[in-house]
Amino acid sequence: MRVIVHGGAGASPDEPDERQAVLDDAASTAVDEPTPTDAVCTAINVLESSPRFNAGVGSAVQSDGYVRTDAGLMTDDRAAGAACSMPGVEHAVDVARIVKEETPHVLVAGVHAVDLAAAFDVDVGVDLWTEASRARWDELDSHPEGDAREQTEWVRERFGEGHDTVGSVATDGDVVAAATSTGGRWLALAGRVGDVPQIGSGFYCDAAGGASATGAGEDIARTTLSRRAVELLDDGYGAERAAEAAIDEFGDAVDGSAGLVLMTPDGDGGSAYNSDAMQTSIAGAPVT
Repeated sequence: MRVIVHGGAGASPDEPDERQAVLDDAASTAVDEPTPTDAVCTAINVLESSPRFNAGVGSAVQSDGYVRTDAGLMTDDRAAGAACSMPGVEHAVDVARIVKEETPHVLVAGVHAVDLAAAFDVDVGVDLWTEASRARWDELDSHPEGDAREQTEWVRERFGEGHDTVGSVATDGDVVAAATSTGGRWLALAGRVGDVPQIGSGFYCDAAGGASATGAGEDIARTTLSRRAVELLDDGYGAERAAEAAIDEFGDAVDGSAGLVLMTPDGDGGSAYNSDAMQTSIAGAPVT
């Protein structure tokens, strides 16, 4: 198995060496899984369980003080599943897999996605706050009250960073899988859903390869960044060149930051970003 993972594009992180160690562990652990889907889910589970990343237990907090998670998963036969706006769900990527494999749908949202997770034995009701997120929330000069219009104005003034979405792409030489998981952006409007669970934006996969994107979710969704990167693979670009070209096009189209990882069926992996930083890790030998 050949696996690539990313820990999100955004500002230069605190303790990058410690974060890199978690990424390396996620990639190396996933290499031993029997299928690419198992591999990307295992890798992402490791990252969702680390408070160093904006996914699972490290997720951002929305304007109403709730932590909600999103994820998407796709394989090269265009089978896909996604779940979003889930309070109390650490392993969002596992719910995306359930949607893909156990339902006729591609996206399930909110409390109904949480109910689906519980029905298939994914842990729910998990406390996703960390000491850091609690301290950051408590330091705010105010918290939103009133109707949605008042909350919207409050969010406009404070909507901030939180791009450290995590993702992975894997191949065994026959099948490619791509997945992405996130806790969203800090102080987004309650119920906001970004690029991550949107096919072609936060993740995409077809016969040419797979991609997982990270960064400013609204801009990624507007440009369908992941699908564009995979299109470049189909045009004959190598993974690294495709990633760089996709990010260049993204930067020309919108004033936002993003990054992505790519992998082809033969295990050619690549990455690119236009933010301050994006950490990645790759494990396993190229597939022949």
